[in-house]
Amino acid sequence: MRKILFASSEVHPLMKTGGLADVSASLPAALAEHGQDVRIFMPAYRQCLQRIESSHTVATIKLDGYHLPVEIIETTLPGTEVIVWLLNSPYHFDRSGGPYSHPGGHDWEDNAARFALFCRAIVALAMDEAELNWKPDILHCNDWQTGLAPALLTLRENTPHTIFTIHNMAYQGLFERPVFDALDLPESLWSIDGLEFYGLMSFMKAGLIFSDHITTVSPTYAKEICDAEFGYGLEGLL
Repeated sequence: MRKILFASSEVHPLMKTGGLADVSASLPAALAEHGQDVRIFMPAYRQCLQRIESSHTVATIKLDGYHLPVEIIETTLPGTEVIVWLLNSPYHFDRSGGPYSHPGGHDWEDNAARFALFCRAIVALAMDEAELNWKPDILHCNDWQTGLAPALLTLRENTPHTIFTIHNMAYQGLFERPVFDALDLPESLWSIDGLEFYGLMSFMKAGLIFSDHITTVSPTYAKEICDAEFGYGLEGLL
């Protein structure tokens, strides 16, 4: 049995905008059925908290670069016995609209800070800094919203193995250099061999560069993203 921390920005039926949510529900459940110890980790969006039947706070942690501590709430994935940990930071996630955008449809202006917080929390759980007495053997990250986590883990020792799954290359989490500075990230991560992508910061590239293994949603998609049409500038790296 392996301990697997499965990090995703959306999980059906707690939050869904696309296929990522479906995979993030079905794959952990399937792994659990095969005897693996899987824990899902996602943000505690307002809609997510409204859809869970019962929960309790299992940890309060202080993360680098953020003034207020955050809570880790525990519940289970509906219809399963899979444990779900929710990152409860009301300032970042207790909002109307979708997980990434305003009710009107445009992106939240602080998405970089929101998901950098999520990634720092992923690292804290992966290193058992939340003192839950559970440290994963494998950290499985999904899409750009989790991409900083493998990068930040490379700055630590005795870390879990990391897997990064690409669900949609069209969304890469691209932000200007001043955003990188505002997130108080190590300068060592800003390079062509790191997060820098044509003068921008790329969360997606961070996941690709620093993970131990990369997977995609299908063999066909794995081939498609190695071409310019679907690689969105990262086909050479892939």
